[in-house]
Amino acid sequence: MTVKYHTQFGSLKHYEKGRVEPIDDDVKHYAFSNCFEIANAAKPYEKVVFGQNQIYVMEALRAEGTSPWFTCAHDEFALSMDGEIEIHLIKLEQAQIVKDEEKNGAVLVQGEPQGVKMGWMKIKRGHQAMLPKNTAYQFKSAQPGVLILQTCKGDLSIEKWADICQTA
Repeated sequence: MTVKYHTQFGSLKHYEKGRVEPIDDDVKHYAFSNCFEIANAAKPYEKVVFGQNQIYVMEALRAEGTSPWFTCAHDEFALSMDGEIEIHLIKLEQAQIVKDEEKNGAVLVQGEPQGVKMGWMKIKRGHQAMLPKNTAYQFKSAQPGVLILQTCKGDLSIEKWADICQTA
């Protein structure tokens, strides 16, 4: 007998509240269980941690309007889970680069980013983009959407475990 699975992909407009579910170690039970619920309750571009492995985190962001400019001393990855999000990139001049290579996570760019414009990209549901180190990036979204960032935990990472984890 062949077992067929039906994947239901959520969105901000339609998602099921996460719940504790017995698992049998099948990967389909783990992925993106509550990023929509987290983004639905978040402020625009608030970086809410919803998964962590040592210093590495997955952050859910509500993409809405224009974000501030961010930069990072290491590469990051952005995955669009819902909506269409523009990402604008500027290769920063030396004066604005994060000096501490050991500094984890994104930081806000101080003032307007100075450097060479690298262009922009538009990512839609399921598209992933690399955010290169020492580059300023800014998100723009006309309609609310959801981004997941793969990064390291930093000063802008917000932990709301008591709010996002089901305990009973």
